[in-house]
Amino acid sequence: MFDLNKRHHYFFDEIRKIPRGSGNEEGIAKYLLAFAKKQGLKAREDDLHNVIIYKKASKGREKEDGIILQAHIDMVCVKNNDTVFDFEKDPIAIYEEDGWLKAKGTTLGADDGYGVAYMLAILEDDVLVHPALECIFTAMEEIGLVGAMHLKEEDVSYGRYINLDGGGEVTTTISNSGGQRVTINIKAKKYDYKGKAYKLAIGGLKGGHSGGLIHMNPGNANTLLCEGLSLLADESFRLESINGGLKENAIPREAEAVFISKRNEDEIREIISCFEASLKKRYLESDCEVKVTLSQTACNDAYDQESSKNIISFGTLCPNGFIAPSVAIPGLTLASLNLGVIRSFEDRVAFNFSMRSPVREYIDMLINKLETLASYLDGEVVIGNGYPGWAYEKDSRMRELLREILKERGIELKTQATHGGLECGFFKALRKDLDIVTYGPISKGAHTPEEMLNLESFDRCYEVVRELITRA
Repeated sequence: MFDLNKRHHYFFDEIRKIPRGSGNEEGIAKYLLAFAKKQGLKAREDDLHNVIIYKKASKGREKEDGIILQAHIDMVCVKNNDTVFDFEKDPIAIYEEDGWLKAKGTTLGADDGYGVAYMLAILEDDVLVHPALECIFTAMEEIGLVGAMHLKEEDVSYGRYINLDGGGEVTTTISNSGGQRVTINIKAKKYDYKGKAYKLAIGGLKGGHSGGLIHMNPGNANTLLCEGLSLLADESFRLESINGGLKENAIPREAEAVFISKRNEDEIREIISCFEASLKKRYLESDCEVKVTLSQTACNDAYDQESSKNIISFGTLCPNGFIAPSVAIPGLTLASLNLGVIRSFEDRVAFNFSMRSPVREYIDMLINKLETLASYLDGEVVIGNGYPGWAYEKDSRMRELLREILKERGIELKTQATHGGLECGFFKALRKDLDIVTYGPISKGAHTPEEMLNLESFDRCYEVVRELITRA
């Protein structure tokens, strides 16, 4: 049951009263600083409201390497349509049902409220025997790992690090991918141009997050659209516009282009019909609902022949999708890139990519491929935001200690790796010798109003974390 006499329950109850949506962490940061002052602990806050609280080692453990504990203080703010709630000022309303802690019509904030509660309870605990502790509370994790990105090398004081953001009690993460955004601008010239115009559209695809589904061979509407256009590109072909996708890290479900052609319309339709039939065979097991449609439309100007050719050639030839599997971790995608967005402008067409790998050299290789192809097609490269990965390391004393502790409780530790980004990657980039372990209790429905926290697991995992700190 939810029992405020248990300190990790008490602190979870405290922080659920404080509005802390991503970008609104000032209130929770003030609470953390006031807590540190009350406990007589050194603390500091940066300009993004990341907070770091330090606790000295227990007597006799002063010479040991310390431990970093970390959780993010922000939460995703989502509510049901019929729930009246203001995330800027209202406390999360909670209730207990069948051993689960839930919220009334909103997200609960267990992600990552349980990690914050664990850290506060441990910082308050005067009985726990431990090495020096550095508790890092990061901001704006849910909108792009922003707080962790803002940390400096001097913020990572020790070589052992426990990330308290997920795990489901029996699982720890052992690797995450880094990422890089890249835009390729293919230069183009537009002129007044008259002719019979058509709209070609790709749709019916599943789409999804490029970090989790790219290994499933999904159809990418952007690349497939370019492929279809390449089948139509004769001397009379002129491209008017091409647009597709919504976000770089989302596999695009839909894309469309407008073009002018002097080909016989029946011939065009036959080419497109055969193209659609080919796609349905290619994606029979992964994206069989793919649709290709052609319709007449109006058009007053278009890119010239060379620009049209360059645009379509780049979109057809550029690398995309699954690139390499991990040998060390079966089933894990080691490298991928996703042509997530295409946008037309008067003087260029922009191709926006998201690439992922825990190994930076793979990302550099993919950038080089795009740069090389663009150089032949009058393109320019713009390197956007990136974030570091955390590559799998066979040897980890922290992971093995967690395995031992769980085994003593009759639990076999499971490991997982993600092709998505985690805050762990930023910490590893700041300290190369960092020994990382991730852990957390059972929860469900993160980022939805169905979010819930298993209270028995919340208690068990707290004891595991305490023992991990004591025995480390």
